[in-house]
Amino acid sequence: CAVKAAHVLSEIAKNEEMKKPCIEADLVLTLIPLLESTDQEMLLHAGRAIGRICYDNRDLQEELVKVGVIPSLVRILTDYAESEPLVHVALLALYNLADLDSAKEALSMTKVAEQLVKQLRRAESHERLEIVFEVLQALAENDALKVQLVEAGVPEVLSEILLRLQGSSQAEDTCIVKAASDLIVSLLLGGNKGNIIGQLKVAKNDAKSIVLILARRENCQGKDSLNSELASLLSITVFLTSLTCLVPPLSSDGNCLRMVQLGVVHQLLDLLEKHVQSGDTSVQQAALSALQNLATPVVGKVQMLEAGVAERIEALLRSESPPVQFKLLGTLRMLADGQADAAEILGHDPKLLNRLVQWCSVSDHSGICGEANRLLASILHHNRSQEVVKAIQAAQGVKHLVSMTTSEHAAMQNEALNALAIASAIDLETLEEPFKESRLVQSLHKLLQDDNTSPEVKYNSMGLLCRLLNSGDLRQEIEENKIKDTLEQLCSHSNANVVKEAITTLQVLRGET
Repeated sequence: CAVKAAHVLSEIAKNEEMKKPCIEADLVLTLIPLLESTDQEMLLHAGRAIGRICYDNRDLQEELVKVGVIPSLVRILTDYAESEPLVHVALLALYNLADLDSAKEALSMTKVAEQLVKQLRRAESHERLEIVFEVLQALAENDALKVQLVEAGVPEVLSEILLRLQGSSQAEDTCIVKAASDLIVSLLLGGNKGNIIGQLKVAKNDAKSIVLILARRENCQGKDSLNSELASLLSITVFLTSLTCLVPPLSSDGNCLRMVQLGVVHQLLDLLEKHVQSGDTSVQQAALSALQNLATPVVGKVQMLEAGVAERIEALLRSESPPVQFKLLGTLRMLADGQADAAEILGHDPKLLNRLVQWCSVSDHSGICGEANRLLASILHHNRSQEVVKAIQAAQGVKHLVSMTTSEHAAMQNEALNALAIASAIDLETLEEPFKESRLVQSLHKLLQDDNTSPEVKYNSMGLLCRLLNSGDLRQEIEENKIKDTLEQLCSHSNANVVKEAITTLQVLRGET
């Protein structure tokens, strides 16, 4: 009798006009306990009735979560995983509830991730895959659930699906590949910074398979086919899953090098150019993060430079989008890090240097200002050419690096101090006048006198002073500012490295070395 009543209610609830009387009669709360039944027919009709009555009614959906419908739905997925009708009802219910924060919190207390993985593996139809993807995408917005999804093996299954469908030209398969790619990106981007372990697991599980997809597409269809939207989406996923600077096994497998050889970097830049104009920020974020990850390992730097990536990134810097500019500047800085050739290429580009100097004084975008200063410092630090030192001075960039020595961030202070010290060793004559105009000696003295200056900044400040003492005019400034007295005080500093450098600097100042 109860089964028949539930069946009748599920049919009545199909009619939009009958939903209100069902709600007013509190039939939803009456139906909830029936979800604990072991009768599959009862579960099916009760689930359908509840779903139809509560569809598109947020208040009722919140009430469902409060009275404990989530554990019941997960139990149905667990106990009746082979029953297509029951699984369909449970997935539809989760799909309708998954956007609620209260539902996500309740789901994080269950083993829903494991059950969704099972359903991904069992799914044979595009419709079933799509609904599971929708649920997973919603759950991936929650940090706790994101970790659970990775732990349960979602990345592995997504990888299998991508491999299975690669090469297909059917529209439905393309939609599934895009959804799988988007989901991998969701598992990698954003979230709690402490979730790096989960991100590394995604990287480990997906990198090889997606590289294989691109390789197969190249072998089967030629390089031109890699310019398709599908290949571009896969490219984003490849680079995000690489994280080669954090996952040595990936770089040692040659995935990074292989991806560059497949032309993926230029695909990313093509995609970025397209979406910078359209304003699709999610694609921009993914592509830019991907480029930055690739620019980190040495093998990536070399290959990217040989592929002419630096020039294309410089062209993209003309974009008026501050987030894009910020990320691109960071990518160029990573390319220059430890690479004299890269630093020299960038340092010989007057248009780039002039643009950097303009950004160094942009007050309304502090992130871009900071990144432009850091890139200038990186070019000077890793460069070994007098021509580059002269070019940066000609672009009026030296004064900004002197200002950078007084930054509120110790890391930026040290970058500027080290860059100026190396540049002084290369061509102090060119830098002498701008150093005097920007009062570098006075700035260094203040850093040495300030008790709040970090030991490393004090150490690097004295290292730069030693270089400046090779100039007669700058030596005179150092002596007139009585820096000698400050150095003598630092000889009793609590930090051993500071003490050692203070003694060395005093010896140079006195002409003892």
